[in-house]
Amino acid sequence: MDFKTLIAKRRSIRKFEPQTVPQEVVDRLVEATLTAPSSRNSHSTHLMVIDNPELIARMAEMRDYGSSFMKNAPLAILVMGDPSVTDKWLVNASISATMLQLACVDEGLGSCWVHVDGSLCFKDDPEGPKADEFLRKLLPIPEGMNILCAMAIGYTTFTPADLPVWDKATHIHRL
Repeated sequence: MDFKTLIAKRRSIRKFEPQTVPQEVVDRLVEATLTAPSSRNSHSTHLMVIDNPELIARMAEMRDYGSSFMKNAPLAILVMGDPSVTDKWLVNASISATMLQLACVDEGLGSCWVHVDGSLCFKDDPEGPKADEFLRKLLPIPEGMNILCAMAIGYTTFTPADLPVWDKATHIHRL
């Protein structure tokens, strides 16, 4: 698939088939993700691969908004960063997460990013628990790692509506 087609096909997919993602496909996703560029070649991004349906269903409870669809994903990958390696861990992890989404498209999979870093468990409780605290109690997050997002991944037969048209020219500033 050429690059323009790949980026055009990348969409947030929240409806998944129950079909398991084969290990060799998961391995290719991880390998592609870890080829992402990083600040000063620091390789600060770490991944946690979760294919246990019960754990993924529990992960879907991390927020009262924007994460419930995860419960039907056959695969989730946490994208994390090590701030002891670089203060640019968040940028590095974001680039890696984007690479993961593009790798999913290339493998015929759908994906959707669920933001964790700084997200509240309950949107109406700004002083309440955070999604990363929830995940740390549920999963063996390595010491010192910060969690950027959880990526829900799976096969899908869902066809999303076309993206709305917008004036991209207003976002381009030329000198």
